[in-house]
Amino acid sequence: MTEFNTIYNGLISGQEKLALVGLGYVGMPIAVEFAKHVKVIGFDINETRVNEYRNGIDSTNEVGDNIKNTTVDFTADPTRLREAKFIIVAVPTPVNDDNSPDLRPVAGASKTVGQNLAPGSIVVFESTVYPGVTEDICIPIIEKESGLKCGVDWKIGYSPERINPGDRVHTLTSICKVVSGMDEESAREIKKVYDIVIKVGTFPVSNIKTAEAVKVVENSQRDINIAFMNEIAIICDKLHIDTDEVLAGMNTKWNALGFKPGLVGGHCIGVDPYYLTNAAEKLGYHSQIILNGRQVNDSMGTFVADAAIKEMIEAGMAPKKATVVILGLTFKENCPDTRNSKVVDIINRLKEYDIVPVVTDSWADPVVAKQEYSVDLVPWEDIPKADCVIVAVGHNEYRSRSMMQLKELFRAEISDEEKVLVDVKSLYRMDELKASGMRFWRL
Repeated sequence: MTEFNTIYNGLISGQEKLALVGLGYVGMPIAVEFAKHVKVIGFDINETRVNEYRNGIDSTNEVGDNIKNTTVDFTADPTRLREAKFIIVAVPTPVNDDNSPDLRPVAGASKTVGQNLAPGSIVVFESTVYPGVTEDICIPIIEKESGLKCGVDWKIGYSPERINPGDRVHTLTSICKVVSGMDEESAREIKKVYDIVIKVGTFPVSNIKTAEAVKVVENSQRDINIAFMNEIAIICDKLHIDTDEVLAGMNTKWNALGFKPGLVGGHCIGVDPYYLTNAAEKLGYHSQIILNGRQVNDSMGTFVADAAIKEMIEAGMAPKKATVVILGLTFKENCPDTRNSKVVDIINRLKEYDIVPVVTDSWADPVVAKQEYSVDLVPWEDIPKADCVIVAVGHNEYRSRSMMQLKELFRAEISDEEKVLVDVKSLYRMDELKASGMRFWRL
């Protein structure tokens, strides 16, 4: 009979190896952290990415200089997975154009794992999926490719990733990790392995479906709360009152939740609710709240662009002839991640009015911006003088700029009243904005 309760001891003693499948914003930090304690193989199909890691280059900016000293054995050779007894799968789970779950990366990773699975292994998926995917989709693929029976020759578990790209406070080791296994034996072993690196401890749940639900529910909750704030912002705009001041007053109450309006993109909050509602639809339940929240949040890029156009018209300019500069493309501040960026919605809406904005972002990869969004990023020093500036992302370099420095971005020949500043993230104080004399709008 295959023994699975010796994997932890084998890892600690150095007799066994752990493998990561998928070395992006989630997988790579996990690999680097585990490598401080056990032998780790880091696998990714992207050879360019693997070579960057080997050369000490971290394009995700998640581990920084630690990439230069890590002992992770980075590889693009899937057969190296055969050396590992504990395999973690952390590949992306995007949505299709119709917002249905795109499970091709997970299915592809399952196939790769199955083709290179050693008997006696435990496989843990971290990719965000709807409840049932791990057992109903991943297990059959791995069994078919490996010829090994799940529960007999190998076992499986699920532990939802909670890494927050760009966050230097809530890091992998300081975030409680939800863990689950297909049975008590696998659940215990999976918990022991993750406890090697999770300093604050792990939180076991009774089964894999529950663990899968935890992730999509926690992000759907955030999405709904932000959608409410975005709806409040729309209402405040129509009432001609400042949303930020309203929320500042609301937050003086002890039970206020502290959410703010904004563009909701990225690989989690802007995607996971669709995984949950898709699962519900298959069971005959149509979401009443979650999808409406998604509809509000997905509309905010258009709302911001329309507000900018209105401000330009009221400033007396012809928007088609105006030079519009957008500061920021990534989906969040101080992070190079452009996945599912909602700034693109602002750009596309402006293009509907024949306005081709100039976009700059020193954090974003120009090659990725061009490939994914057909956006040509312009270096800061090459930005033309603007009629309208949209500060779309709260990068520190934008947040720290004074009103005088912001004014330098505009054409000198136009008056302050004709300069249009759109502050999407409410980075600047109201008194500073009013004192600048510029025409401003903020979400």
